[in-house]
Amino acid sequence: MVRFFADGEELRADTVVLTGENAQHAKVLRLKAGETVLVCDGQGTECLCEVTDAGEMKLNVLKRRESTSEAAVRVSVYMAFPKADKLEHVIQKATELGAAEIVAFPSSRCVSRPDEKSLAKKLERWQKIAASAAEQSGRGRIPSVLTVNSYREAVERAARSELPLFPYENERTVSLRAAIGPAQFHTAAIMTGPEGGFSEDEVRLAEEAGMKICSLGPRILRCETAPLCALSAVLYAAGALE
Repeated sequence: MVRFFADGEELRADTVVLTGENAQHAKVLRLKAGETVLVCDGQGTECLCEVTDAGEMKLNVLKRRESTSEAAVRVSVYMAFPKADKLEHVIQKATELGAAEIVAFPSSRCVSRPDEKSLAKKLERWQKIAASAAEQSGRGRIPSVLTVNSYREAVERAARSELPLFPYENERTVSLRAAIGPAQFHTAAIMTGPEGGFSEDEVRLAEEAGMKICSLGPRILRCETAPLCALSAVLYAAGALE
């Protein structure tokens, strides 16, 4: 079923009018009166609607409900600024998989260090990528894409989750499976490094903050592969891929 995202205030009325990009998309799809579509507020609520006027793209709300496509566990993906457009790839795929938010942060080995002006433009683009991926994958919630100013701030924020995971390529004792364990959890954080990985001091700081240092296996994963690998494993362990 075709899915659109609209402002939550607009969905409180019994009639919804698609505007802007939504209206253009609807016309490209050649929606006709009598067809049903889903309109979501991006926060987990969706409305089943019937097209009543295909010319002005007026919809009649038939039913409001909680989205059935959202994971019960809230997983945050923390990724150190990578080079080129790798973060865009991770935002898109993490959104499709079910991440609740994607947080970018600086670390000592980051080659990419966007300034405040360029970061504002990038954030706008990144949020649009998340919105597009959420719509395409049938999600009821658009993940937040944000940045923090320092590595320490990222660690302290991630460590507040119930399951704070810190995949590290030099960890040889604790596997991802062991770090996740059998316990139930409702929030999780996955923190991965840039192309050059984390420094020993950064790993030590993460451990002191309470993060679980773990391995993603015997192979070295690219910086854009590691967060998606860990995210899939966490969602599977939480039963969110059933």
